[in-house]
Amino acid sequence: MRKVSYVVVASLFIMSCNQPKPQEEAVEETAAKEEIQENFQWETEQFADIRILRYQIPGWDNLSLKQKQYVYYLTQAGLSGRDILWDQFYRHNIEIRTALETLVKNYEGDRDAEDWKSFMVYMKRVWFSNGIHHHYSHQKIKPEFTSDFLRKALLATHVEMSKEAFEVIFNNKDAKKVSKDSSKDLLLASAVNFYDPDITEKEATDFYKKLKVEGDSTPISYGLNSKLIRNKAGKIEEVRWAENAMYGKAITEIIGWLEKAKGVAENDAQAHALGLLIEYYRTGDLKTWDAYNIAWVNATEGDIDYINSFIEVYDDPLGYKATYETIVQINDFDASQKMSVISDNIQYFEDNSPIMNSHKKPNVTGVTYKMVNVAGEAGATTPSTPIGVNLPNANWIRTVHGSKSVSLANIESAYEHAKGAGFLEEFTFTTAELERAKKYSTISGKMHTALHEVVGHASGKLNEGVGTPKETLKNYASTLEEGRADLVALYYIMDPKLMELGLIDTIDVAYAEYDGYIRNGLMLQLRRLAVGDEIEEDHMRNRQLVAAWAYEMGKKDNVIEKKSLDGKTYFVINDYDKLRTIFGEQLREIQRIKSEGDYDAGKLLVETYGVKVDPEIHKEVLDRTAKLNIAPYNGFIQPVLRPLMEGDSLVDIEVLYPKDFTQQMLMYGEEYHFLR
Repeated sequence: MRKVSYVVVASLFIMSCNQPKPQEEAVEETAAKEEIQENFQWETEQFADIRILRYQIPGWDNLSLKQKQYVYYLTQAGLSGRDILWDQFYRHNIEIRTALETLVKNYEGDRDAEDWKSFMVYMKRVWFSNGIHHHYSHQKIKPEFTSDFLRKALLATHVEMSKEAFEVIFNNKDAKKVSKDSSKDLLLASAVNFYDPDITEKEATDFYKKLKVEGDSTPISYGLNSKLIRNKAGKIEEVRWAENAMYGKAITEIIGWLEKAKGVAENDAQAHALGLLIEYYRTGDLKTWDAYNIAWVNATEGDIDYINSFIEVYDDPLGYKATYETIVQINDFDASQKMSVISDNIQYFEDNSPIMNSHKKPNVTGVTYKMVNVAGEAGATTPSTPIGVNLPNANWIRTVHGSKSVSLANIESAYEHAKGAGFLEEFTFTTAELERAKKYSTISGKMHTALHEVVGHASGKLNEGVGTPKETLKNYASTLEEGRADLVALYYIMDPKLMELGLIDTIDVAYAEYDGYIRNGLMLQLRRLAVGDEIEEDHMRNRQLVAAWAYEMGKKDNVIEKKSLDGKTYFVINDYDKLRTIFGEQLREIQRIKSEGDYDAGKLLVETYGVKVDPEIHKEVLDRTAKLNIAPYNGFIQPVLRPLMEGDSLVDIEVLYPKDFTQQMLMYGEEYHFLR
C-alpha cells in the first residue's frame, strides 16, 4: 500500500507570485471522501433570505490524472480572480470584507450576544452577494447591529477601516448597486465600480459612441474589460483590466494557472484557445478577445471545458462592462448525447419560428449543446449560480462561428434534491395541476433551459446596419433578450417535434411548464421583493413581462383566468394552445424590437408589464410563502480539489465536499486575496 501525502510540490504547482496554501483546514470536517450517494447533505444552513446548498461532481474518478490536473488548474485560475468581482461590484467592498473577515477570525467578545449573531448574518449575506449590495435586488444590505457595536469590535480587535468605508455600511449613500430606473441617471444612481462615481450616463454613452466604427460588421465589444475614469485633466478615459494595468496582480495569478492548464489540455484546439485567452489577459486587446472566442467556440472535442474572463454585462446599467466569472465543467456524456438532438435540429426551430422571415437566420451555424457537471465556479457565478449558459455574447461571432450552450446538470440535480415542499400545494388550483407539476416539472424545467440556451439565444438576426442591442435598446437590452429566449422555449416546448425527437413523451410536460411559468411570473417570484419594491433584476422583469403581457393579450378569450378561492389568488390556464399562439406573437414582436433596434417599443413593453408590482398580490404572496419557511435564494459551497502526492509525484486529485460556508469564505479570503 503506497503512502499518500497532501504536500503540494513547488516544482509542480508553484505560481508566478503567491501559491495557494494546502486546503486541509477548509475541509477538515469532510476529509473522508464522500461518494455520490443518496444520504449526501444537500443543504447546510439557511439565514436571512438565503439557503446554502452543496453539489456533487459525478464521474470524477472516471477522469484520467491529466484530466484531473486540467480541471484543477482551471479552477485555481478561476479562484485567483475572485477579488476582481468584489472590486467591480463596489469600490469599498474589498476593504470592508477584509476588515470584517479579520473580525470574524479574531473577535474575543461574546459570540452568543445578539449583536454578534446579527453581525454574522450580515457577514454571510455580504459573502453570498460578493459585496455589501444584495446579489439580486442590488439594494444595499442593511445591518441589524449598531455602528457603535461594530466600532467597538473593530477597536478591540485592532482592525482598521477607513471612515468612508465604515460609514457606508450604515448610511444611505450608494444605496443601489445597479439601477435600471430610466427616470434617473443610470450611472449616478448605481454604485457599481465600472465608472468613476461622478461620471454621468451621457458622458459614458458619448465616449463609446465616438469609438464606434460605422458599418463595422465585426465590432469589438467596446468597454467590456475596462473601467471608465475621469483623469486629472478632467477628461474621460478607459483603464483596461490586464496584467500590467488595473487588476494586474490578480490577473498575473490567473495567467500562471492558465499556462499550467494549457500544458495539460486535452487537445491542440483547447491549448490554442487557452493561449489566446492568456494573451488577452496580458494585453486587454478586445480583438484578441474575439479571436479567443472564435477559437473557444470551435474547440468542441474533449471531456473538459470552461468559461473564464469578463463575460456578462447584466451588472452594468449601460450594458458595456462585464463581470469576472468562471465555470469549470465536465461533460455528462449520456445526457449530452440524448439532448444533442436539439442542436442537431437547430435549423428546424429557426425555419419554423413565428418571427418574421426577414429576422430568421438562413443558416444557423455551429451551435453545440452539452449537459455538463460543474467542477468549480468563481466570480459572478458563485455562490448564486446559473443553471444554463450560452456563449459567446457577440452577435456577429454567434452568427458566423456559432455558439456553445450548456446545462449544468449537477447544479440542477442539487436544486432538485434540496427543493422545499409546500409551494406547489399552496399555489396550484386543481389536483390535476398539482399532480402534473409533481410528475413533470423536473423534465419540463430542463427542457425549458435547453431550449432557452440552445435555440433561444442562437435564433434571430439583426437588420443590416442596426447597432448592437446595448447601443439600441440600452438598459432594456438584457431584459428583452432573456424574454426573447424564454419565449422561444415556451413556444417550442408545445411543438409536436419534441415528441417526434423523443425529448418528451407527453404534452403534459409542456402543460406543466406553462403552468409553472405563469405561476412564477405573476406570483411566486414576488417573494423575492420587499414590500413597495419594483422589479429591476432583468430575469425577474422578463418573466413578469412575458406572463403579464400574455395574461393581458388573452383576456378576451379568457386564456389565463384569475381565480379566487378561500381568499387566495390563482392564475389558471384555460387554453394551452391559444397561450402558445400568444407566446408566438410575443416572440415575433420582441424579435422585431431587437432586429430593428426599436428602443421606444422595447421600453414601453418593459415598463408596462415588467416593472410595476400589484401591491395586493405581492402582500398575499409574502403572507402565503412566509409560513413555508423556505428562503427564496439558493447558493452553493464549492467542492475542494486537493492534490495528493507520493513523494515528489502527483498520484491523484481528490474531491472534498466542505459543509461550512463561513469556513470556505474565510479560506478564500486568505488564499485568493490578491488585490489588497
